[in-house]
Amino acid sequence: MKTFRPAATSVALLALGLPLLAHAQQQGVSKDEIRIGTIQDLSGPLAGFGKQARNGMQLRVEEINEQGGINGRKLKLYVEDSGYDPKKAVLAAQKLVNQDKIFIMAGHIGTAQNMAAMPVQFDKNIINFFPITAAREMYEPLNRLKYSFAATYYDQIRMALPKMVKEKNAKKVCTIYQDDEFGLEVNRGAEAGLKAAGMELTEKTSFKRGATDFSSQVAKMKAAGCELVVLGTIIRETIGTIGESRKTGFNPVFLGSSAAYTDLIHKLGGKAMDGMYATMTVQNPYTDEQNDKIRFWANKYKTKFNEDPTVFSVYGYSIVDDFAQVAQKAGANLTTDSFIKIMDASTFEPDMFGSPKMTFTATKRLGNNASRLSQIVDGKWKVVSDYVAE
Repeated sequence: MKTFRPAATSVALLALGLPLLAHAQQQGVSKDEIRIGTIQDLSGPLAGFGKQARNGMQLRVEEINEQGGINGRKLKLYVEDSGYDPKKAVLAAQKLVNQDKIFIMAGHIGTAQNMAAMPVQFDKNIINFFPITAAREMYEPLNRLKYSFAATYYDQIRMALPKMVKEKNAKKVCTIYQDDEFGLEVNRGAEAGLKAAGMELTEKTSFKRGATDFSSQVAKMKAAGCELVVLGTIIRETIGTIGESRKTGFNPVFLGSSAAYTDLIHKLGGKAMDGMYATMTVQNPYTDEQNDKIRFWANKYKTKFNEDPTVFSVYGYSIVDDFAQVAQKAGANLTTDSFIKIMDASTFEPDMFGSPKMTFTATKRLGNNASRLSQIVDGKWKVVSDYVAE
């Protein structure tokens, strides 16, 4: 840690009894406001996710403000659209950091987008708090400004796949994945999981981000006789791959990551999606859920936004809630340093949505690496396993 030595000018000011402005000026924190920034996809291929995450964040911000804010300060949410484009994410980060003067970046969606934006934030000492992506780069390499809440795509698949292979007695396992860091992480997890089981991938095929036709990839996997397919896909790629497969009479077991765990899969894909598995950490909040607390929350969300909430709505809501818990404990003197000090000794207990317990330290910046399985049964996600972690 660097030793602080006041400059001669500063010493002179102190001698005159004048306050040092630098001590009072924490970007994004004023006497009555804390500025939170987020970058979502509001116009691109993940717009469904981005809008839900934004709504969830907004709902929790409004609740906190109605209750008096945090240590007398109201939260203000600044939202920018990346269109799921890393170049636009950089521009969005520059605006939030340099013009809107945010205190923290929270819930930024997308792996490549976060990786592009983080240098802009870190240059101005802005924390990247709980990005909505399960990539290892969100907490590796270790950086005091990185905090991640999501079990990685790599670990999700690495730990779930061997159990699935054994349960389904699958001899030929294949992958289809988006040709970027997200898809590659899913593919690497599949390779590592199979290696632990003494197996190798029979076939792997990829597609470019934004692709809409998956007929050649499906034909390739069908020709290879794949019995279990790991999906490094998100919304429309998941629906497109499974839909094309069903059409051609190709019916392997499909296993996706938490990126494909959304109600949009069964709502947009219909009956063809039944039977698909996905790893997940947070239960989808259906409005007719048997859990009273989830049902109440889901209906409150629907009343406000005139649409059903989803797991991404929960991500947004919980990210703001977790931020608020830490900011509250940091007290009236909220700074990047005081926030980090509290975060590095924080434990977050499981919430009503079923997320696992998270713990953070100065050297542990991933809250947990546990995930569990859900399956689409009769047009709804149903939890089918307990959490698996190392």
